[in-house]
Amino acid sequence: MAASDVPMSPELEQVDGEIQDIFRALQNGFQKIDKIKDSNRQSKQLEELTGKMRECKRLIKEFDRVLKDEEKRNTSEVNKQLNDKKQFMIKELNSYVTLRKTYQSSLGNKRIELFDAGNDHVAEDNVQMASEMSNQQLIDSGMKQMDQTDQAIQRSKMVVAQTVEVGAQTATTLTQQTDQMKRIGNELDSVHFSLKKASQMVKEIGRQVATDKCIMAFLFLIVCGVIAIIVVKIVNPHNKSIPDIPGLAPPAPPAQNRKLLSVDSFRML
Repeated sequence: MAASDVPMSPELEQVDGEIQDIFRALQNGFQKIDKIKDSNRQSKQLEELTGKMRECKRLIKEFDRVLKDEEKRNTSEVNKQLNDKKQFMIKELNSYVTLRKTYQSSLGNKRIELFDAGNDHVAEDNVQMASEMSNQQLIDSGMKQMDQTDQAIQRSKMVVAQTVEVGAQTATTLTQQTDQMKRIGNELDSVHFSLKKASQMVKEIGRQVATDKCIMAFLFLIVCGVIAIIVVKIVNPHNKSIPDIPGLAPPAPPAQNRKLLSVDSFRML
């Protein structure tokens, strides 16, 4: 079905053109496979064609998406023709997929035959070489292979021993690290206890300092009171409301009393 038979939008025409290009490439590619004799080149060509078929499948999905978007703008006849075209492209792609499976199966059988033939050839070579060797050469060859096997076993044992040693060292290191973590935990507990004890001591010292301050303030008030009483007693010695302070000399008599006392003393003489 040609593109000119069905009216399509520019977007659909672009997708359809890309799909038709891939179909032509697939047709030419499968024609080339028959001319290629090397199985490796055939396999490589088949992989390239598989990639083109994946791209074609993606483009057909894109064609279907655009078709659904434009379905409301087209007539029912146009939509039917476009859907028929899509189904035709799907059938054509499926035919190439089936062809690819056929070639892939054929290439797989050829590879198996070549592999078996190669093994037979190697086996024949080994038999021929063994038949040409003398008994002593066969014994020497066997001993050499045994020595090589013993050396391989020794190397394996050394690797195992080294692995065990590394494992033991790792276990010892982990044990030491575990003990170290335990010691660090105990030290942290000790530090926490010391900090708690220091905090309590600081609180007690603070309380003692506060008590000492109160006592000092109380003593200061007492001293101030005593000083005030002394000052008042000296300034006003006849104030009877203030008792005599022990250890303080009584106030001196007034000047008139001192004169009378002098006269009386003179008379007595």
